[in-house]
Amino acid sequence: MHFDAVLLPARRGAAVAAGHWPDRTINDALDACLRACPDRVALTAVRVEAGDMRRFTYRELGTMVDRVAVGLSKLGVGRDDVVSMQLPNWWQFTVLYLACSRIGAVVNPMMHIFRERELSFMLAHGESKPRKVFDHEAMARGLQPSLPALQRIVVIDGGGPDDFDALLTTPQWERDPDAARILSANRPSPDDVTQLIYTSGTTGEPKGVMHSANTLMANILPYAARLHLGEDDVVLMASPMAHQTGFMYGLMMPIVLRCRAVLQDVWQPARAVALVREESVSFTMASTPFLGDLARTVDESGLAVPTLRTFLCAGAPIPGPLVEQARRVLGTKIVSAWGMSENGAMTTTLPEDDDARSCTTDGCALPGAEVKVVDADGRAVPTGEAGRLLVRSASNFGGYLKRPQWNNTDADGWFDTGDLARVDASGYIRIDGRSKDVIIRGGENIPVVEIEALLYRHPAVAQVAIVAYPDERLGERACAIVVPKAGQTIDFAGMAAFLEQQKVARQYVPERLVVREAMPTTPSGKIQKFRLREMLREGAL
Repeated sequence: MHFDAVLLPARRGAAVAAGHWPDRTINDALDACLRACPDRVALTAVRVEAGDMRRFTYRELGTMVDRVAVGLSKLGVGRDDVVSMQLPNWWQFTVLYLACSRIGAVVNPMMHIFRERELSFMLAHGESKPRKVFDHEAMARGLQPSLPALQRIVVIDGGGPDDFDALLTTPQWERDPDAARILSANRPSPDDVTQLIYTSGTTGEPKGVMHSANTLMANILPYAARLHLGEDDVVLMASPMAHQTGFMYGLMMPIVLRCRAVLQDVWQPARAVALVREESVSFTMASTPFLGDLARTVDESGLAVPTLRTFLCAGAPIPGPLVEQARRVLGTKIVSAWGMSENGAMTTTLPEDDDARSCTTDGCALPGAEVKVVDADGRAVPTGEAGRLLVRSASNFGGYLKRPQWNNTDADGWFDTGDLARVDASGYIRIDGRSKDVIIRGGENIPVVEIEALLYRHPAVAQVAIVAYPDERLGERACAIVVPKAGQTIDFAGMAAFLEQQKVARQYVPERLVVREAMPTTPSGKIQKFRLREMLREGAL
């Protein structure tokens, strides 16, 4: 695979000189753990529904990583090959990423909710070589004939010839005579692409975000420093590691800090409370529904979580009453943040800030990052006024795979986020809406343009617009507003069934349907989505 990460070379000199690019990879971080603290617990992975738990010390983790790395090489995986993983938060996820890094392969984490429509594009576009799947084997087999680059499917708990353990963890590949060469010959440099992660956008097509070790580390290090995280911390990650949140701060950051990660694969608030208590968890990061569930469970059960020092909340504004409840019930500092797959967390409030900041702002820029708000002509807007949010950071991505025309980055390195924001006199931002048609439901981006395009294929649909409406728990939900064709009708059940037939992930199906005779439009005929959002908020639909 050729990675056209065109945004990286021009930034290298300044980023290294400023100390923002540390020129270290995850291999260096893991090797440092193996030297300094080999017998420290590195990873505790919980499978909630299976009822099991697996622990690794750094020594045990290092051995398993080398074993799987050599095993992948024996399967034909080499430098710059893309390995796609569709996994929950299992220990295999962590091991596979670290193993890929040992041999210079590029990991492509994919949400386990994705189905044929999303996967067929991502696997073809990313030219994935092997794919790791859970409980989706038949789907993967069905897709394989149309994906010439997809050479191998490996299934966790699969039992047959493509079983993960049989191929990669049971054979002691680290003892292979060629293991030393395999583990050293193709290690990536800090500027090589190490992660390919897809994000939804306004184009109707997922975009392949490319990151190097330097861009990822340039965010993880100042993020951890701002939040006062170190080797004595225990990080709980229940947000999916196929999202940048889980990947950067649940997988990579604990290794960089030489601390311990606790992975939870299925969100059950009561189990999360038990894990915080049993494992002495001090930090976690998730979207607002997780925080609300945790606070409510502790309140109802009376089981305190005194070790949980910080909960960083991102993905949607945090309601003030929730911050107050969480502080009272959990005794935990609530930190708000804003970021994107393209650059990680860009802004956070400070642990030292007054609690009110967390429910009225999305924080200020991390060290090594800059934010500015501009008007349509690119001029800075006055303090407190809304405009387009631009960011410039050492952690900005290397570009979109095979789509450099969408990189949205100017000659000075400013990336247009597509979001609207305000900035106050202290430099704290507040996201004020989105210029792109993406709905964030419980921290999960819904690709609005793609779902609209599918609904336009419905025989009864003349016009359709999908817009967000507020939800107390998830932040936003999706509503489809439809103008039917003359003489045709459509109801919610029919819409949902149609999208299911199109193999759309269930989480992407709108939760409401409104049928209208006409849409509010501009004089040129463009649907005014802002009016539809207003009408939903006002109860007019």
